[in-house]
Amino acid sequence: SASWLNQVERFFGLLTDKRIRRGTFGSVRELETAIGEYLTHHNQNSKPFAWTADADSILKKIARFCMRTSDSGH
Repeated sequence: SASWLNQVERFFGLLTDKRIRRGTFGSVRELETAIGEYLTHHNQNSKPFAWTADADSILKKIARFCMRTSDSGH
C-alpha cells in the first residue's frame, strides 16, 4: 500500500531520472528552467490514477494493519 508521501517520492524520483540526471546545467537558472519544462510536459500529458483494489480489500488490509500495530506492545 502507498501513502500520499510515497506518491510524492515517486514523482520526485521520476523527475530526477527523466530530467535532472539526463541534463547538464551550467547554472541554477538552467536547472530551474529544465524542471519547469518537465512539469509543464508532465501536467499536459497526465493520466488519472486508476484504483486497482476494491473498497472491501482496502478495508481488510487496514483492519489487519490495525490489529498488527495494536498488538505490538509499543
